[in-house]
Amino acid sequence: MTNRWKSIGLAALLAGLTLSASYAEAAGVLTIGRREDSTTFDPIKTAQNIDNWVFSNVYDVLIRVDKTGTKLEPGLAESWTTSDDGLTYTFKIRDAKFSDGSPLTAEDAAYSLLRIRDDAASLWSDSYKVIDTAVATDARTLTIKLKNQSAPFLSTLALPNASVISKKGMESLGADAYGEKPIASGAFVVEEWRRGDRVILKKNPNFWQADRVKLDGVEWISVPDDNTRMLNVQAGELDTAIFVPFSRVEELKKDPNLNVDIDASTREDHLLINHAHGDLGKKEVRQALDMAIDKKAIVEAVTFGQGTVANSYIPKGALYHYADNLQRPYDPEKAKKMLGDAGVSNLTLNYLIRPGDEVDEQTAVLVQQQLAKAGITANLQKVDPSQEWDMTVAGDYDISVNYWTNDILDPDQKTTFVLGHDSNNNYLTNYKNEEVKELVAKARLELDPKKREQMYVDLQKMAKDDVNWIDLYYSPYINVSRKNIENFYQNPLGRFFLEDTVKN
Repeated sequence: MTNRWKSIGLAALLAGLTLSASYAEAAGVLTIGRREDSTTFDPIKTAQNIDNWVFSNVYDVLIRVDKTGTKLEPGLAESWTTSDDGLTYTFKIRDAKFSDGSPLTAEDAAYSLLRIRDDAASLWSDSYKVIDTAVATDARTLTIKLKNQSAPFLSTLALPNASVISKKGMESLGADAYGEKPIASGAFVVEEWRRGDRVILKKNPNFWQADRVKLDGVEWISVPDDNTRMLNVQAGELDTAIFVPFSRVEELKKDPNLNVDIDASTREDHLLINHAHGDLGKKEVRQALDMAIDKKAIVEAVTFGQGTVANSYIPKGALYHYADNLQRPYDPEKAKKMLGDAGVSNLTLNYLIRPGDEVDEQTAVLVQQQLAKAGITANLQKVDPSQEWDMTVAGDYDISVNYWTNDILDPDQKTTFVLGHDSNNNYLTNYKNEEVKELVAKARLELDPKKREQMYVDLQKMAKDDVNWIDLYYSPYINVSRKNIENFYQNPLGRFFLEDTVKN
């Protein structure tokens, strides 16, 4: 899922510069510095890590991904069975409550799944249209019938956006109010959301695993500037911080008061291309752009050895990653010739970048310099984060660096979102290939693992040929915490297991 931001203002920056010591010193309250503010607490209305990483501890899902990020395990569904024809799933809902003390039932689970499937505001409807019916046959039994067999179905139930919400609460409060201060089904409840500053969570005493939770609360604090965020941790004004700049890793490792955690991830950084803008709609032009960018040089200069060159939208280590996928060689002269053969000269591109994001700014300068060698002008446009996301959604850009981390174990979700989707213009790129879209749908239905793997190999080849976007590099999660913090861990899909974190 993406790192794009929607609503940060000057308040967030000021908050990052002068954090109140009372928060950082509060007993049992973990403070986490992050770049951006949340955008909503309505799970179906976002596709951003900044929201989902908080959702994972405010809501619970029917089925979870384990700490290793490699297998599924029970969540609110303590067990499940599948019919012989693969069309009917029966889930036993555990004895659980919402944060307001009301019982969490199979009816709430059915409501949540039908809402993500049917609600006009849902960004995830395509992944759940396979559901024919979802019915609570009793308070603790959920029966789901599919329209057809679906290989990724169980994996999709672990998506944070498919979290179980309160049917009664949503219907009485309304989506807007619920999206501001939800009724929680997870380890923590939203105590207060100070927009542009912080999200304040407190322990949910009604969580079915409340005995597991060691913290009294968590505060996600917006500190957009990377260096300021690191200084806040070093000064003890923050307990932890995420998105550690690659350039700061070795220095922070030497600080005796800190732990630097480098965890395996499914992160892939890439350059978004707006196919709807003029010459960028030509495949040959996009191929030339790909050849004009030296990914190895970017990895070496920007990631300080932490990253590896990416060759596919499916990240290394993920299911069905195609290790032998094409990597176009860096050849600016050939790229220039390809542009000429395509009838394109003096190509000028608007490159959106986010100030304060050290890696984003460094990458932009390198890409600008590399493209210039192929005769391409990239005008760097630094945009306040509160405007940048809206501009990207509106298609008011030519190129812009972004990243994605997988949210489920199966490749269907990301593949659907970036190659075979309509409602988000294939992740804001306006990429269109009907053959690819058809194969995306077929791969979702194929149950033979070998046949399905070949379909995803073909999709990776087709995406690379079309240059839906330009793959840049894969990298781990890098977070930093004070020595008194234990078990601050993020699994490869990005989930923070804050129910196990301890503040001594």
